[in-house]
Amino acid sequence: MKVLLINGSPHEHGCTYTALHEAEMKLNQRGIETELLYLGTAPMAGCTGCGSCEKTGRCVFDDEVNRVLDKLDGYDGMIVGSPVYYGSANGHLCAFLDRLFYAGGNRMAGKFAASVVSCRRGGATAAFQRLNMYFGMKNMPVVSSQYWNQVHGYKAEDVLKDEEGLQTVRTMAENMAWLIQSAAAGREAGVPAPVYEPVVVTNFIR
Repeated sequence: MKVLLINGSPHEHGCTYTALHEAEMKLNQRGIETELLYLGTAPMAGCTGCGSCEKTGRCVFDDEVNRVLDKLDGYDGMIVGSPVYYGSANGHLCAFLDRLFYAGGNRMAGKFAASVVSCRRGGATAAFQRLNMYFGMKNMPVVSSQYWNQVHGYKAEDVLKDEEGLQTVRTMAENMAWLIQSAAAGREAGVPAPVYEPVVVTNFIR
């Protein structure tokens, strides 16, 4: 059982990392293996709508997106972390997620998901909602907590003082560990996975 944690901040060990690390420690305590991915600061291409991934299952831009896709089936859960920029998630991270979720397609289904956001003062809930949109389109159960997963501070040491924020993140990780282990027990007991209808796509002028 394994969870991928994605650090979408340009600061490798800043506020976002501090929140993700809190979740990571709780998951490890519950016996869940973790992998922390730092996206770095190199330019991240956005999706160009070329459609290549629909044929190959991989993105035409060969970067971290494809490396995650190569290991995607080995993850039971995903936690995405981002700083708040102008009331939204980091554009660098969103470019990565746009391509990952489009190329990953139905392989995302059934993986437990959560987002964590970090801000100095405001905009956290809007960024939190932005990230959760990805999960809601791919049949990924979204793991909740006692509050929305947000931490506050300008520097990592500030976040360490946000007792409620860090507790909220730990509670989310506790819930994720329990859900992953419960799903594994269900599979062992013969509980079948959901069977989905063929997707119907319409638009507003039809």
